[in-house]
Amino acid sequence: MKTAFSSFLILLNVISLRAQSPSLPNPLIFKNGKPVKTARQWQTERRGELLEWFANEMYGHAPGKPPKMTFSVFDTDPKALGGKATRKQIAIFLNGLESGPRIDVLIYLPNQVQKPVPAILGLNFWGNHAINPDPGIRISTSWMESGRGNPYIDVSCVADHRSTEACRGINARQWPVDSLLKRGYALVTAYREDIASDNPKTGFTTGVHPLYPEFQNRGDNFGTVAAWAWGLSRIMDYLQTDSAIDAKRVAVFGWSRLGKAALWGGATDPRFAMVISNESGAGGAKLFRRGRGENIRRLNTVFPHWFCGNFQKYMDQDSLLPFDQHEVISLIAPRPVYVASAENDKGSDPSGEFASAQAADAVYRFLGTNGLPATTQPPLNQSVQGRIGYHIRPGDHDVLWYDWSQFLRFADTFFKQ
Repeated sequence: MKTAFSSFLILLNVISLRAQSPSLPNPLIFKNGKPVKTARQWQTERRGELLEWFANEMYGHAPGKPPKMTFSVFDTDPKALGGKATRKQIAIFLNGLESGPRIDVLIYLPNQVQKPVPAILGLNFWGNHAINPDPGIRISTSWMESGRGNPYIDVSCVADHRSTEACRGINARQWPVDSLLKRGYALVTAYREDIASDNPKTGFTTGVHPLYPEFQNRGDNFGTVAAWAWGLSRIMDYLQTDSAIDAKRVAVFGWSRLGKAALWGGATDPRFAMVISNESGAGGAKLFRRGRGENIRRLNTVFPHWFCGNFQKYMDQDSLLPFDQHEVISLIAPRPVYVASAENDKGSDPSGEFASAQAADAVYRFLGTNGLPATTQPPLNQSVQGRIGYHIRPGDHDVLWYDWSQFLRFADTFFKQ
């Protein structure tokens, strides 16, 4: 009876997935065409098969934990932000040498909450010092974007691609530190450029990449998105040593290209208890097969450093891919994952992001949990939240308070109840 019931569930999941998109690859079918029959098969066989496939063909293979990596807490202020927080700054020396690649990690811990506390970890675009005007934050010495006309931030404070004191707090709008602290969450962040360069002219000559030359000059080399995801795992290595953080309640967050890294980081590292992907678009949450928004050709020509060399063979093949992004979301199952869109963000294809989350629902239900509690894309400003959460709001490609308010409600459900 149990076997027959399991087979019935598999059939329902297959029918559901095909109904959403007739050509969409089914994550519950092995590459040899056989169905996944049990949750154990998913965890021990199919999940690994998908991870290997994506590593080979898209994100690239990344190295493991550096054996000589060390941590150095270089700043602790128990009365930061007017006494509301304890600020900690940690240098992660990836090869154990102060002269080697270093990731500076900024942590704000809420003072009014008993420790250990849950945390939200996310990489930032313009340096740790940019997320808050706190004068105690170390100014990043890594390469920085510069020039006026940036739609999200005025980076005219940058001189010769290096930040100045005038850059403090220039990106605070996207990081509601006070609100996170009031809700009892620690905020953990690090600058993307400390981990891997987002400058295509730089190539793989800074950050983690020079430490692993054997992973380069091959088709499955790990690109910048995979390196950022790898860096998130290295920060998680530190968080597991910090008694003020509950390492079993860490959500990984990312917006835009860093949302792509958050999804891949959550897929590859099961220590992340939750994944939040805000407007991650192509190579993140959206389906390639719809043929809408940013496509594979643009990713590989404008951002050739983001993905591995093998991914270039799929240019102009978006609708024919043997895999798609709903399978990346599925790799996170049954852990909670939130996908968010913005109405005017056509490059990220909001409907494609929703369809991807919807297609991953079958895996969540196969594993015995609920998934996305919506069969059609919800209207603006209506968040739907199961083990998979989703919303679309008015406006452009950005991170607004509305987004954060939904993420925090989602996190409260799984981290506080």
